[in-house]
Amino acid sequence: MSTHSRFNSPFGHQLLNRRDFLGNSATALGSIALASLLRSDHLLAGTQPVIDPANPYAPRPPHFAPKAKNVVVIFCAGAVSQLETWDYKPELIKFDGKPLIGGPAVTFQGPAGELAKPQYKFRPRGQTGKMVSDMIPHLAELTDEFAFVHSLTSKSNTHGPAENFLSTGFALDGFPSLGSWITYALGSENQNLPAFVSIPDPRGVPQAGSNNWGPGFLPAAFQGTTLSTKEPVRHLLPPGIGHDEDVATRSLLQQMNQRHLDQHPGDGKLAARIASYELAARMQLSIPRISDLSTEPAHILKLYGADDTTNPIKAGFARNCILARRLIEQGVRFVQLFNGAYASGGELNWDGHNKLREQYDKHAAILDQPAAGLIRDLKQRGLLDETLVVWCTEFGRMPMFQKGSQGRDHNPDGFTCWMTGAGVKPGVSHGVTDELGRKAVQDIHPLYDFNATILHLLGLNHEQLTYEHNGVQRRLTNVEGHVIQEILS
Repeated sequence: MSTHSRFNSPFGHQLLNRRDFLGNSATALGSIALASLLRSDHLLAGTQPVIDPANPYAPRPPHFAPKAKNVVVIFCAGAVSQLETWDYKPELIKFDGKPLIGGPAVTFQGPAGELAKPQYKFRPRGQTGKMVSDMIPHLAELTDEFAFVHSLTSKSNTHGPAENFLSTGFALDGFPSLGSWITYALGSENQNLPAFVSIPDPRGVPQAGSNNWGPGFLPAAFQGTTLSTKEPVRHLLPPGIGHDEDVATRSLLQQMNQRHLDQHPGDGKLAARIASYELAARMQLSIPRISDLSTEPAHILKLYGADDTTNPIKAGFARNCILARRLIEQGVRFVQLFNGAYASGGELNWDGHNKLREQYDKHAAILDQPAAGLIRDLKQRGLLDETLVVWCTEFGRMPMFQKGSQGRDHNPDGFTCWMTGAGVKPGVSHGVTDELGRKAVQDIHPLYDFNATILHLLGLNHEQLTYEHNGVQRRLTNVEGHVIQEILS
């Protein structure tokens, strides 16, 4: 039998002969070598940014001209009901108290009850006439500024994994957050402040905790720094040490660090550690000034609701919103602002399982005026022209109440988030859920698309922003995602 013939395996597949095997092997090895050369020359899609370990926060160019320089994400933890806020469903009013024909008998927490109308009245708003709930009157006044996506879907109906999926693109722990990806790609415009700041709710942190601002397998330099006006940072000097002595001491330490680095050329880990320590030292001077709101005029405190003495949690969230604006003013690349903290029963967040109206009255009062004040303030200062503001939540709510309760269960199959600011088309509503708000049915967008759009507005191609981890070129959008062009200006 000729050694150049092909053979059939017992499984019906053709096996390669020796010549074909050697020829294909040579081609494969050549392809691997070519890919390696292209990657080293940054000509292959998915190449990683070049990071200087001694200056990991240095500004880096985007893939293409960006529309936005900075991002503020207002993350409402606990899953805000789209049916009480942005997604008006008159059919839900019509069929209030009726069963959902063909709907699930059991949802996330138990048996499903009857359809329930929106717990707040909806009214037409602005020039667009979009119907928005009375629950959020301050934000409703800004409806013409927003680009809504009503047809988002998530891959989890559990809060922690769903927060992970929104923030990292994966339901599992251990993946880099959106802010970490962005600062890894672009660095920072201010070398005295963190590139990525996360501001927890005054009541605590969300269920997925630091996963929302963690670096995952990216270098630790790209982890978000948590700040809050509730616990301001102060630069306290030891007794007997004045300003001049402090400056001289830090200058000497910097010289010693540089000498140590010169003695170990090419040690990237050492350079990164020194860079991290030096940023921490600079932050001791810059952050107390940024987080001190005593210089804010009374009319700004009033705009945000930070002067509200009747609702200290609202006033605390309002101060966090002012802090977010001050950070953006100073060139901080990514600010993550949380509304809602982890607690069972939805008492501290938007998890409206039991008494949704009663719970949402409290949470809306905390969110509404401060968030609207932030957007108005950014706009009046000209910062909204270069800042992208994102409002998001991890999933939505069911159109029926849970059996035996006055609340709605988890719904990852159709919910709403929105964007406004740099590069966003104002007054747009994109995507549709069914007539009862149960599922996305038109222009369906998994959260991969939402994150891909955020990256796009910053001049980043989500398919090219990668990091090799365990032999895999990882990215925020996994192997999925498309930019939502319909909401871009």
